[in-house]
Amino acid sequence: MQRLDEAVHRTHESQSALLPVSVIVPVRNESRNLPRCLGSLCKMGEVYVVDSNSTDSTVEIARSHGAKVVQFHYQGGWPKKRQWVMDTLPLAYDWVLLIDADESLTPELEAEIRQAILNPGIDGYHIALQMSFLGRALRHSGASFYKLSLFRRGKGQFECRLRDQDTSMCDMEVHEHVIVDGPTSRLKNMILHHNVESLSHYIQKHDEYSNWDARVWMRGEAGTSELPPALFGSQAQRRRWLRKRLFTLPGSPVLFFLYKYLFCLGFLDSVPGLIYCLFQGIQFFHIKAKLYELRRQEKSANVRN
Repeated sequence: MQRLDEAVHRTHESQSALLPVSVIVPVRNESRNLPRCLGSLCKMGEVYVVDSNSTDSTVEIARSHGAKVVQFHYQGGWPKKRQWVMDTLPLAYDWVLLIDADESLTPELEAEIRQAILNPGIDGYHIALQMSFLGRALRHSGASFYKLSLFRRGKGQFECRLRDQDTSMCDMEVHEHVIVDGPTSRLKNMILHHNVESLSHYIQKHDEYSNWDARVWMRGEAGTSELPPALFGSQAQRRRWLRKRLFTLPGSPVLFFLYKYLFCLGFLDSVPGLIYCLFQGIQFFHIKAKLYELRRQEKSANVRN
């Protein structure tokens, strides 16, 4: 009986031990989302909250949860926030987890990560996002996708698709993906992604994203060599291939909305699904309009010279 009690105690002790994982959480004015995120990371070995001069209580919340707070002062160019952390900070553990402030882990995912990092043959894991938008979990709408969020330190880095960036384009990697030098796999459990703090915040954030996207489209194929668009490649490559094919078509914002709302069954996600799919089409329109503006400015500059 004593041996059984000791075995049970050791099992509980191992399950409650901190995971040897360094977590990177990029933030800017995330006081509303951060408590939920950090609360789900309490079993992680260390958590870096990388702030961009927040004006709310983000820093105080991070410190109250025991996170290490670092300020990132972006002046444009490359690297951006998360790559800068990986290049600069003394991460303590061999595994790195990237998670946003509006995301959180489930106990099931935490347990799966605990087992996954013991596999010596895998250097990175793709983890799917379960998106919640306007209070509803989107089961359709093409909203759930995989990100390479967990990888061995030194094995993963962000692709750099655009070095000539400025502060209008968000100081964090937008649609750049992590490239891992080694075998990768997928985890079964999802990260919970609470996508909307408010529609105003969502619109402001995606306005910065569209500035970046327009600049990337100006470069054409440049900056995609590490992860080129491919119909039969990874999920990220397929999404990139689809966007490339749709982007050049007349009326592509409408076509992209219809793809999300009809082909991806966004109508089954009720009103939040409709709003989400519409915003996806509007984002396409913003990118195309800003690309037109950039080309017009470039043409005017060439005429003056």
